[in-house]
Amino acid sequence: MARRFSAPYQSEPVSSLASWARNLAVFAVVAVVVAVIIVRFDFLEPKPALATFFGGLAIAGLSILFGLLGFAAIWQNGSRGMARILIAFLIDGAILAYPAYLALQYRKLPAIHDITTDAIDPPRFEALARLRTGEGTNPAVYAGLYSAEQQRHFYPDIEPVELEISVDRAYAIALQLVNKRKWIVIDERAPQPPRRIGRIEAVARTPIMGFREDVSIRFVADGDDSRVDIRSASRNFDSDLGSNAARVKKFIDDLNTAADADALKPVKKTPVAPPKAPAKTVKK
Repeated sequence: MARRFSAPYQSEPVSSLASWARNLAVFAVVAVVVAVIIVRFDFLEPKPALATFFGGLAIAGLSILFGLLGFAAIWQNGSRGMARILIAFLIDGAILAYPAYLALQYRKLPAIHDITTDAIDPPRFEALARLRTGEGTNPAVYAGLYSAEQQRHFYPDIEPVELEISVDRAYAIALQLVNKRKWIVIDERAPQPPRRIGRIEAVARTPIMGFREDVSIRFVADGDDSRVDIRSASRNFDSDLGSNAARVKKFIDDLNTAADADALKPVKKTPVAPPKAPAKTVKK
């Protein structure tokens, strides 16, 4: 009985629009994945890879258009292909969801790419400066007053970190956090007398596309305590969509938590050996 009812439907042709919608969606996936691989593994410069990426997004949008037209055609003439349209919509939604979120972030957040806890005297990029060269690369010098004003307005909680531990402990804890995050350490200098200023320079990467964002952390002794300043800046593009601010805030939170735990550790006392009893003189 089921076969009898399904037979007329099975004899209907498949909508060519539905097939085009599915095929375009698959092609869009391939283009987006290729663009991500190109950027993450440095096969090309970021801009050509981004052109491929946005091309894949455009193809996904075209796939949605073909799917809507195919749906209308199926509704009119009863042809087959709804499954292909649904598959295309699922693929297109998966491709476009995250870029749509980033587009909203772009509208809400300032077009800045350089975040620091000290806008007056930001940690410098010294070893990293030689990596921030070439066409389209942001310079190593701090972005300036406009960036500082925008940061103060949108990210007012990014401030210098004051720790109640020694500068040597602050440096050691921060270095552990950097290694835990798998940032690529370019240079590290532990605090040394007489100035007792330490520095860590490292390269972080964004989660999906793997764009490079450079980090410089400065450690300064403040008596028995310490002050830590952090700077994170995108190597490419004028807007970071909030990634550097998120990185700095998360690092500050983790550093404060680790420093508080370190300060609560009991101080290990060196056991004092009991005084030896004087040797007895045996009288013969």
